[in-house]
Amino acid sequence: MKLALSIFRALADPTRLRILGLLRAMELSVGELAQVLGQSQPRVSRHVKILADAGLARRRKEGSWVFLGLGMEARTLPVLEAIDTWTEESGGDHWTVADIARLAAVRADRQMAAEAYFDAHAADWDAIRSLHVPESAVEAAIVEALDNEPVGLLVDLGTGTGRMLELLASRATRSIGIDRSPEMLRLARSKLAAAGLERVELRQGDLYALPLASRGADTVILHQVLHYAQQPAAAISEAARLLAPGGRLLIVDFAPHEREELRTRDAHARLGFADEQIQGWFAAAGLEAAKNQQLKGGELTVKLWLGHRPGQSGQQEAAA
Repeated sequence: MKLALSIFRALADPTRLRILGLLRAMELSVGELAQVLGQSQPRVSRHVKILADAGLARRRKEGSWVFLGLGMEARTLPVLEAIDTWTEESGGDHWTVADIARLAAVRADRQMAAEAYFDAHAADWDAIRSLHVPESAVEAAIVEALDNEPVGLLVDLGTGTGRMLELLASRATRSIGIDRSPEMLRLARSKLAAAGLERVELRQGDLYALPLASRGADTVILHQVLHYAQQPAAAISEAARLLAPGGRLLIVDFAPHEREELRTRDAHARLGFADEQIQGWFAAAGLEAAKNQQLKGGELTVKLWLGHRPGQSGQQEAAA
């Protein structure tokens, strides 16, 4: 009874219902919620505390920012199902439609800023990536993580200048690089053509709606891409969608850190990831965590996480 009272008290305010709807769409900071709701941050923070105390929202600190998401599914799913039913019976809710529209505008603004950064820095992108752990060490770890085995159909998401395609070309039957930035793709085409690589295809595409069929890829790579993603869980889910049975998803990114300047200077949306976060997102996407590895640099530590889709791939069956 005490839990039920806590939940119903938390829901007894239209702003908190709106916040639940927004967190259902994606993880947001307090500032982003305040922007969408048109309210002050202190007021939004008070609402969030009430939702968190009832277990309907959770807070995750990252540097000086606090990100908010839905609480545990066992607590939130019945509530959301009830809200959906009541909303449908009442003929819809104009606040929900308006909030989602404003959220889309916020996301579009941030995406435009990130794209402008990528286009402006495309020419020196490989040098930027090498500022932390030496890229040679990262690339050796990537090859090792994939067990020096053939990678089959390789898909490199956020391919940038195409370095992963170049690194693994000799072990791939076919390679596809996808990036949102036309300038990045232009440089990748030039670079890969100069290397004389064949069986390589480059496409422009969105990380959350990839222009590829489900369950067709043997290996998918997200190399130093996830920290730019506004919705990392959704990006991993979409990457996992591409994997055939036995296929592997390799994520290369930073461990949690406190370099706040990377948000504004280098357009990072996330300050690294913990093992528990990645493993949770793997599980939600239907993947099993296979291994992880840590490469310590200066102030930043690079991590590699490998997940795989259960089952046996065509390559494995042929080898057997």
